[in-house]
Amino acid sequence: MGMLATLLAGLASGETAAAIQRAKLGAVAYTLAAVFFLVGAGFFIGAAYMWAAVRYGPIETALGFGVVFVVVAGLVVVMFKLSAGSRSRRRARRRKADLAAVGATTALALLPTLLRGKVGLGAIIGPAIALAAYAIYRENVKPPPGPDEG
Repeated sequence: MGMLATLLAGLASGETAAAIQRAKLGAVAYTLAAVFFLVGAGFFIGAAYMWAAVRYGPIETALGFGVVFVVVAGLVVVMFKLSAGSRSRRRARRRKADLAAVGATTALALLPTLLRGKVGLGAIIGPAIALAAYAIYRENVKPPPGPDEG
C-alpha cells in the first residue's frame, strides 16, 4: 500500500510529468544528433567516392564501393549469426534466474499461510527433508568413471 501512495504522491506533485518531459527532450536531442551524424557520415562517404573517382575512375570506384558495402553487410550478418548462440544462452540464464526469483517470492509469500496450521508445517518439512536427503545422496555418490579412467 505504501508503494501505491508514493506513486500517487509522485503523480500529484508533477514529478512524474517532469520525468516524462525530460525523457521526451532527451529522445528528441539524441534523434537529432543521430540524424546529423548520419548526414555527416554520408558526406564523408561522398567525399571518399569523389576522391577515388578522380584517382581510379568512376566505374572502378563505384564497383569498389559496392563490393565494400556488400562485404560489410555480409560481415554484419555473419557476426549476428555467430552471436545467436550466446544470446540464446544469456536469455535462458535470465529466464532461469527470473523463474527462480518468482519461485522464491511465491514461497516466501505463502510461508506465513502454511506455517499457521499443522498440515502446512508438514507441507514444508516433508519437501525440505527430501531435498536435504537428496543433497546428502548427491554428495556421497561417486561420479561414474570417465572415458580416460577405464
